[in-house]
Amino acid sequence: MSDPDIVVVGAGIIGVACALQLARLGRHVVVVDQQAPGRGASYGNAGHLATEQVFPIADVSILKRLPGMLLDPMGPLRLDWKYLPHALPWFLRLLWNLRPASYQRTVAGIRTLNEGSLGAWQRLLHSIGRPQLLREDGSLLVFEQADSRPALEALQRRMQQQQVPVAFWSGDAIRQAAPQLSEHLQGGLFFPGTGHFIDPYHVVCELVQAAKAQGVQFLQREVKDARLEEHGVSLTTDQGALSARQVLIACGAHSAKLTAALTGKKIPLDTERGYHLMLPHEQHRLPFAVTSLERKFIMTPMTDGLRLAGTVEFAGLDRPPNMQRAWQLHRLSKGLFRDDLSARDATPWMGFRPSLPDSLPIIDRVCEGKVLLAFGHQHLGLTQAAVTAEMVRELAGKDQVQSLTPYRLDRF
Repeated sequence: MSDPDIVVVGAGIIGVACALQLARLGRHVVVVDQQAPGRGASYGNAGHLATEQVFPIADVSILKRLPGMLLDPMGPLRLDWKYLPHALPWFLRLLWNLRPASYQRTVAGIRTLNEGSLGAWQRLLHSIGRPQLLREDGSLLVFEQADSRPALEALQRRMQQQQVPVAFWSGDAIRQAAPQLSEHLQGGLFFPGTGHFIDPYHVVCELVQAAKAQGVQFLQREVKDARLEEHGVSLTTDQGALSARQVLIACGAHSAKLTAALTGKKIPLDTERGYHLMLPHEQHRLPFAVTSLERKFIMTPMTDGLRLAGTVEFAGLDRPPNMQRAWQLHRLSKGLFRDDLSARDATPWMGFRPSLPDSLPIIDRVCEGKVLLAFGHQHLGLTQAAVTAEMVRELAGKDQVQSLTPYRLDRF
């Protein structure tokens, strides 16, 4: 194999989407990952095109919640106490970024990406002839307790201030749109500018096929090290060396080591361990994704069932998964429907979401253009994948892209 123009490290949704866009520039692209394409976090995400989520998952209330995060193994936001010494510097930086000015920069940065995400996905899926993989039918945030209404209304006002399309729905309006939901639901917020993917893994597979048709090669190898060369980059893999004029680091939660090797920057990258439970006999229960305000999880209808997801755990890359957290999602669903969901033949899953303490990704071109970066999208990787790929395509041929300022590596 001749040396490629660019090696993409990472075969998740972001790496594959970027590879396709780079190949369309006429570049010879090779994608390298130790797993088959789409088998990491891209396989098990919630499937929600979350353009409404312009606020980071953490706010100042995290200080009050920290004891519960440490003590409740089934809580929606969990910090493994054994991981606390490693995670503490990251959490301190997260708290530092909750200062008003920093927080507003984060919101602006997320909003910019999210506002471009739906259009970018429409363009990408139409370009491969698969627009049906995305259902543009909105999503719903519901509440059950009357005393939750002020918090929901406050959230609605905050979202309106950020120009997020949102409408308040009464309980009757919710049951008219989703008749199987419980009569106890008080109301909710409907987000018309969102949608869901009917099979996130299949989306990756379709993009892989489109990339292969453009000449992209996929290699299943582990990249162990990387270094800059006079005319490009050299990667050391478990099956030999790879050289290229450029490299794109897009391997999610595993990106910090290679970024440090190439740039000398130690990135404060950690992982949100996300769980899901797939219910194969419940694919027709909901017409669109529904999130519970009080129970803090999401339910997304897919081709192969109803996916329950949304839990966050900070425990690093090495600790084994606690699949009871996945099964907890089924327990959380009880009472949200007229009849409880069936967990027959259900399958649990855990994956790693790459998170930076300011909740913004790194999208940049560094090292005299030899190194491109696209990682750290936290729980918005699927949402922002297509727009990130368009930005990376622009970066591949230019030294500077002004709109990327909030996402640059040098902010750390």
